[in-house]
Amino acid sequence: MALTQKIIVLRFSAMGDVAMAASVLHEFSEQNPNTEIIMVSRSAFKPFFDRIPNLIFHPIEPKTVHKGIDGLYKLYQELRSYKPSAIADLHDNLRSRAISTFFRLTGTKIRRIDKGRAEKKRLTRNNNKVFKPLRKTVERYADVFRELGFAVKLSYKINKSPQEIPANAQDLFANKATKKIGISPFAQHVYKVYALEKMEAVIASLSGLGYELFIFGGGKTEQAAAENWAKTHKNAHNLIGNFNLTEELAIISNLDLMLSMDSSGMHMASLVGVPVISVWGPTHPYAGFLGYGQLESDCIQIDHPNRPNSIYGNKPCLCGVENCIDLIKPETIVDKIKEKLNG
Repeated sequence: MALTQKIIVLRFSAMGDVAMAASVLHEFSEQNPNTEIIMVSRSAFKPFFDRIPNLIFHPIEPKTVHKGIDGLYKLYQELRSYKPSAIADLHDNLRSRAISTFFRLTGTKIRRIDKGRAEKKRLTRNNNKVFKPLRKTVERYADVFRELGFAVKLSYKINKSPQEIPANAQDLFANKATKKIGISPFAQHVYKVYALEKMEAVIASLSGLGYELFIFGGGKTEQAAAENWAKTHKNAHNLIGNFNLTEELAIISNLDLMLSMDSSGMHMASLVGVPVISVWGPTHPYAGFLGYGQLESDCIQIDHPNRPNSIYGNKPCLCGVENCIDLIKPETIVDKIKEKLNG
């Protein structure tokens, strides 16, 4: 089929948000096969988009060649060569607005995401909180394409399609009889992280039950914790620092289940069709960031009148002396995983 339109899509960060955008673009591409997508994001996130038909990935390098207004104009000149028919701004930050403005001056059609900032403020405020589900972020992404005249209907189905296991991970999958669980225990903001000693109690219980455990996500500090867990508990394997993002996605695609915070691990699992048990603290699924195709019934959280008090998890919990996430017992998480795997 001939490609009749080109659309530039802008979403630069954060990792989980970009992964959610990729889930939407999978659906968009299937439903609009005559449209070419030029996805603009950080080069590290390219693997999220490698399996989307009719998509060209164009990296933004905000710390080097695309730094400042001169760098953004250079990026605009690069993107202008695609001769797009429209710009879909899924980010709505200073950089994406600058690029959109350059294109608007040439008459290119622009639409940008409505982040629902006012209603999110009402959801997270302490007084007169309006506690109700808000529009899902993936629907807000899809709305941008709808406003540009495209038909997009999100199925909310996660389609498990195991990819080839990387050569240096095949030994980890040698035992075909055991259930494989990914664990993504870290997050960008500390307030979204389940206490590490409690997470270790979860790992110890799951290890004792004979599950194969794969620990994902983080930097040097997190890698040290994961390596310690792997040494201490049988069937626990640290993947941090040992695989690139493409390889991690391939490994996740072969898992039976992912245990994650409200973080990118949840969205990566959605992208490759793996169900997720997610653990929530000061944030809440009502804000619209539940992983694509995941179930609210698989979210583990504490009911409290002060929850949520944060959209992104960058604020401490206001639930009293103890953080709401720490009120969750390790056995609650283990029982939910057993129920999910045996149900």
